[in-house]
Amino acid sequence: MLNKSLFHHRETLTFRRFSRRGYALFACLGREVRVGVLTVATLGAAAPCLATDSKPTSFAVAEQGLEADSTDTRLAEALVSATRAPLAADVAARIVTTLSQRDLEAASVTSVNDLLKLAAGVDVRQRGGFGVQTDISIDGGTFDQICILVNGTPITNPQTGHNAADFPLNTADIERVEILRGAASRVFGSQAFSGAINVVTKGAAKTGVEATVEGGSYGTVLAQARGAWAVSPRFSSSLSVGAGRSNGAVDNGDFKQLRAYWQGHYADEALTLQAQAGLTANDFGANTFYSAAYPNQWEATRRYFVALKGETRGRVHFAPQVSWLRSSDHFQLIRGTQTGENFHRGDVLTVGMGAWTQWALGKTAVGAELRDESLYSTNLGLPLADEQQFTVNGHPDIYYNHHASRTNVSYYLEHNLVAGDWTVSAGVMAQRNSMASRTFRFFPGIDVSYRPTSAWRLFASCNRSMRLPSFTDLWYKSPTQEGNVGLQPETSTSYRLGTEWLGRGWKVSAEGFHNRGHNMIDWVMYSPTDIYHAMSFALSGYGASLTAELALAHLLGSRQPLQRLRVDYTYLYQHRDEGPDYYKSNYALEYLRHKLTVTLDHNIVSRLAATWTLRLWEREGGYVVYDGGLPTDQLRPYGLHALLDCRLKWRGEHYELFADLTNLTDTRYFDLANVRQPGFMLMAGAKVSF
Repeated sequence: MLNKSLFHHRETLTFRRFSRRGYALFACLGREVRVGVLTVATLGAAAPCLATDSKPTSFAVAEQGLEADSTDTRLAEALVSATRAPLAADVAARIVTTLSQRDLEAASVTSVNDLLKLAAGVDVRQRGGFGVQTDISIDGGTFDQICILVNGTPITNPQTGHNAADFPLNTADIERVEILRGAASRVFGSQAFSGAINVVTKGAAKTGVEATVEGGSYGTVLAQARGAWAVSPRFSSSLSVGAGRSNGAVDNGDFKQLRAYWQGHYADEALTLQAQAGLTANDFGANTFYSAAYPNQWEATRRYFVALKGETRGRVHFAPQVSWLRSSDHFQLIRGTQTGENFHRGDVLTVGMGAWTQWALGKTAVGAELRDESLYSTNLGLPLADEQQFTVNGHPDIYYNHHASRTNVSYYLEHNLVAGDWTVSAGVMAQRNSMASRTFRFFPGIDVSYRPTSAWRLFASCNRSMRLPSFTDLWYKSPTQEGNVGLQPETSTSYRLGTEWLGRGWKVSAEGFHNRGHNMIDWVMYSPTDIYHAMSFALSGYGASLTAELALAHLLGSRQPLQRLRVDYTYLYQHRDEGPDYYKSNYALEYLRHKLTVTLDHNIVSRLAATWTLRLWEREGGYVVYDGGLPTDQLRPYGLHALLDCRLKWRGEHYELFADLTNLTDTRYFDLANVRQPGFMLMAGAKVSF
């Protein structure tokens, strides 16, 4: 991010024609570059959704510029915003947080989930370390209220959001992670209730192989390898495989995991095509997953993901896509027994067609999507007739005897207008679901930005969104939980105001927001000895966030060791406006009141560098204290916690050695249910690339 040309410079140089002379590039060093004249062919190659190393759908990407390799004359990917049609970053109408590949490499992370802990407004709650058993939420929402995407394709599981963060790819595949906060149904569909997280993978245009292996605390070993190759000038591909195991950083937190991801990209003068496929296989001890009364729970999950999307070039850009996601899981309330045992197999098939065009009054996008969600289960859904039941794979004596399905049809219309210093993006999604309503519901939204100067932008937005109850919300029943088939779809209106400044070596963004939600779903206890019940209520909240980033090498000079400093802070307050009295909320009101993250990069000697991360947070709510395995009437607040992490890294020409020191202060704390989080952890490893 900051090591790229991200900062505003007052002196401007205009290119009015192209030159192939090598010395021409020196004219733009340290100056803002404006391209004054582009040929039609060049404009076609630079289109953000069509460039051979671009991703067809993303809502924030790295800043536009020339490729470092002088032999490659293609323009780098242009920044687009949270819109259906691509919109350049310097005129975007909404703030999008981007965690770059540099952030991933610098931080002490072993998964996407760990990386998201660094972002303002994102809440990551883990029952175990290393990205296992993770719930992710945005700005006080729940884990069910976000949309997870890979290269713009949703991989959200309608059964439950608990497994939404089970990404079917490896960290070696990641180019960046983009976070859109606030209601986004008109852009990413009904799943994007409180925000969206889009993982954008690396391009495969350049041939190469990289491999990483690391190990450390609690008998943990993680390994992954990725290869990329250009089959021809028009087709490129990549494949990654990763595996890991651990004895567990918490009691009953052991795991085994396997991940694989493939992608292929084709581009010619008429169209681009992107295909991708991924799988995950996780077996893990699920400490207190559904209740602290049963600490020895266990679960195994499998996920298979296939997607194909394309886009044509021309006056009207047509963008068809199709994807299939299968998720299955095997859960045991008491590990190794049939007590509270459940089997589930869900399928999501999505078919969509979009189109956009640019004309005198801006860019207009239209499209439609059909999504079919189906689940076979031993617990969730309506009972099946005997002749409709079939056996669970690998368990010939167990039958899927329940089934649930729903079909979602949605249409969207959006228009983007850039007029001088103003940008307006307005649109609406019309949605109908076979389970919720026979009539269409409309979810409009508008985003506006104003640029007083080229280094300062102001943002304002108002968007409505909705979310259907998950199958777990509706039907789950066990000794610890009871669903509610009477739940209605959640609806919310999100208002946001923000600003962003770019300077010589610094970047600052600030944002305030207010959310008003109806039929908000939560799991609550009505007494200290009660089980959890699914219920709904009205909820309102407001908050603010601030992100500041300094390129210290630019500000202080390259002869001193400090490289980069980043500070992220978020404040949030939520209030339940109506609903029955309850004893304890399990999700919706256990949000982060305060979250502060400070990251510092610096050199030590020669090729040795360090990244320090300080995380401080205060969580609302509390957990029920258990005594001898039985609940008491005492609620203990989660309270305020601070953790200090460090990554040491030695970088060679084709290799890298690193050590991750997590929780250097050896702080033991509770951040979810009754799971005491681990103290100091050490992981060390090596990465090679060639």
